[in-house]
Amino acid sequence: MGSTDGGNLQELLDEQAVYYGAVAPEYERHALPFPGASELPAALDAFGPVGSVLELACGPGTWTAQLLRHATDVTAVDASREMLAIASTRVGGDDRVRFVAADLFRWRPERRYDVVFFGFWLSHVPPERFVSFWSLVADCLKPDGRVFFVDDSYRTADELIEGEQSVTIRRRLMDGTAYRIVKVPHRPADLERQLERIGWRITVHPTSGPLFWGAGGRA
Repeated sequence: MGSTDGGNLQELLDEQAVYYGAVAPEYERHALPFPGASELPAALDAFGPVGSVLELACGPGTWTAQLLRHATDVTAVDASREMLAIASTRVGGDDRVRFVAADLFRWRPERRYDVVFFGFWLSHVPPERFVSFWSLVADCLKPDGRVFFVDDSYRTADELIEGEQSVTIRRRLMDGTAYRIVKVPHRPADLERQLERIGWRITVHPTSGPLFWGAGGRA
């Protein structure tokens, strides 16, 4: 899968951040009824994200609420203040949650956590930032910390404005406004091997649809 033109990468990431702020009020209306969707929350419950949990790219708080069923406390980070406002409303002012507005490509943790979780975020990390993103995850974890993530590999023909080999796609708001974002269609087996090469032992499980989830820790 091709990488992004380095000269335009930051511009693309900035546009992606603007998109997620703009799409926040209608985000859940874009959700598709993928086969296998029910397998993801069940897998997270089975994983048991206990202790202090860091949620990267928390979005509208869909997963934050589920994490709170297990966690002692949750720090939820997102670049979009619009998303964070929705997430805060969703969790109802639970004082176990701390919301942080920050660009994940620049943010650094103030402490370490028992679990790092991210939902539908890894596919928006460009290939050039894959290693540095996982270095960030390592910096966020306690020595015996664990990781859990969910994602999908779904891209429509209309989104593929630069062809199937490009990780740059186009997403539209309901009013038709278009934005370019990153969408890397990871394949579970390939992703597992890629993580192993950079020092992680994470099992990536496909579902009965285009969704997948991963769980594990550092090797």
